Amino acid sequence: QVQLVESGGGLVQAGGSLRLSCAASGSIFVINVFGWYRQAPGKQRELVARITSGSSTNYADSVKGRFTISRDNAKNTVYLQMNSLKPEDTAVYYCAADVLGLIATLPQAYWGQGTQVTVSS
Repeated sequence: QVQLVESGGGLVQAGGSLRLSCAASGSIFVINVFGWYRQAPGKQRELVARITSGSSTNYADSVKGRFTISRDNAKNTVYLQMNSLKPEDTAVYYCAADVLGLIATLPQAYWGQGTQVTVSS
């Protein structure tokens, strides 16, 4: 089993910054992909950013130039640096990981519990 624990959410004024962290623990051989998703009230969950084991990244158009995803493979941790935050960034942010376990032959997806980010205008 694998657990993902997010931290770093909170309340910030528009234009401010927050840094989210997500630490993975458990039976991990390799984390192929880390991703950050978000879900605002009444909306579907959407991909914000993702990063591969080789550190290739993808971003949603709405956050390009403002958010940066990074990872520390030694710590099995992913980060999301969020700058120039806007009220429309308000959502619950979820960490996700595609993990190959120590005794597994196929990777499996895991999700964190979510952390609230609120941006006031």
